Amino acid sequence: MNIIAGRFKGQKIRTSAKASYRPTTSRVRKSIFDILGDLEGCSVLDLFAGSGILGFEAASRGAAAVTFVDNDRRNVQLIHVNSKMLQDQVEVKVVCKEWIRYLRVRHEYDIIFADPPYGKIDIAKLAEKCLTTLLNNGRFVLETS
Repeated sequence: MNIIAGRFKGQKIRTSAKASYRPTTSRVRKSIFDILGDLEGCSVLDLFAGSGILGFEAASRGAAAVTFVDNDRRNVQLIHVNSKMLQDQVEVKVVCKEWIRYLRVRHEYDIIFADPPYGKIDIAKLAEKCLTTLLNNGRFVLETS
């Protein structure tokens, strides 16, 4: 899987054959980022990060800081490995924690990506928690079945 645009365009994101996630396709990513437009200086949360591809794509397109949250240690380890390609150009935080526990503490983001496991999360509760975490004029992108 590769980053599709921005300063890290073409950079390969390592994934695992044993992954517990299903990465957002390049076609969907292109549509999302075309809609979002300029991300220069934004703070981004990639919740249920999986491979971290949405956060890495945001970093490539100008985000100043990206926080990746996933509760699977294997995913978190791969995100750490992949984040080395950012070469300290983007502030990166990688957290291994359940989403609900992470959002209990006050955080603020310009953009939140959430791609929860299908059928396993209360979407209304997730949306409510995420919307209280957004800065004014922030954007919440939810991928669901």
